[in-house]
Amino acid sequence: MKTFVSAVVVAATVLVAPEASATNYSLWIHGRNGGNTQAGNYGDFSYWGSASTAAGVNKKAVNWNGTQKIGGQNYRVRDALDCFCTGTNWCYIASHSAGNLQIGYALSLYGTSARYKKNAVPNSSGVCGNTDGTTQTGWNIKWVDVASGAGGGSELADHGDWAMSEPLVSDLVTTTARAMYNHNTTGAKWFYMFAASKGTAYSGILPGQDDEAVSYHSTGGVSGSSGGSYCNPGDWFCGGTLNTGTNACSDGRAKWSYHTVELRDDGEAYNHYSNGVWGGIIGPVRVDMANYAL
Repeated sequence: MKTFVSAVVVAATVLVAPEASATNYSLWIHGRNGGNTQAGNYGDFSYWGSASTAAGVNKKAVNWNGTQKIGGQNYRVRDALDCFCTGTNWCYIASHSAGNLQIGYALSLYGTSARYKKNAVPNSSGVCGNTDGTTQTGWNIKWVDVASGAGGGSELADHGDWAMSEPLVSDLVTTTARAMYNHNTTGAKWFYMFAASKGTAYSGILPGQDDEAVSYHSTGGVSGSSGGSYCNPGDWFCGGTLNTGTNACSDGRAKWSYHTVELRDDGEAYNHYSNGVWGGIIGPVRVDMANYAL
């Protein structure tokens, strides 16, 4: 499907060729961290790895305080979307873990709002200036890649295994994350889910396959008000199989609208963490962005 979408984008670009000033950007939205990234600095890739690594055309790091609640920090994401995804400019989005909640929240609650067209020249706070004073509806986004998405929350938050003093952790409770916004409302933007399963440390807490932080029910974009136990094919100790693409799970539970499983980690090769080297499940997403975010 990614190849088909890219072909459509290329065709559309040809049709609007006279808009020569149009620029594409790749925005990377991180997840939970110690709040040590430089918010508003679109060149700070310390969460991910080396800034010189290929990760999509004109890549920008969308930094926010990853200890705070989604709603309170979402303006940082909206600032980035306004900067680089309005006017004649278009964006590809990559997100990791709680970054899935950030982009989902922005699209669901603000995706049809009026946005001033910006000049892609951010100030020290990460805010860009207006171009001509006109507005548009929502943002110009081609698609969203999601590495180990926490849009469905994590049982580690439910059980208090993370620092409960961090406000973000209360947002990551499974029922809270799933009720935070309408996950089916993406503005018809496709979410390509990359689900990792190299998890061992919390196997007694996280249901089904997990990557040591989030389970398949979340990383696979499975719908519902609570989580479930989903695994790779052939695992007899799960409630069902997480099917690839847009197909429902084997127990009949559907994925959220415009969510598709691009990678299911059948070989249990990827965990949750970047480790500062674009590692874990972030690795395949980086490759996908480098290949298709053009």
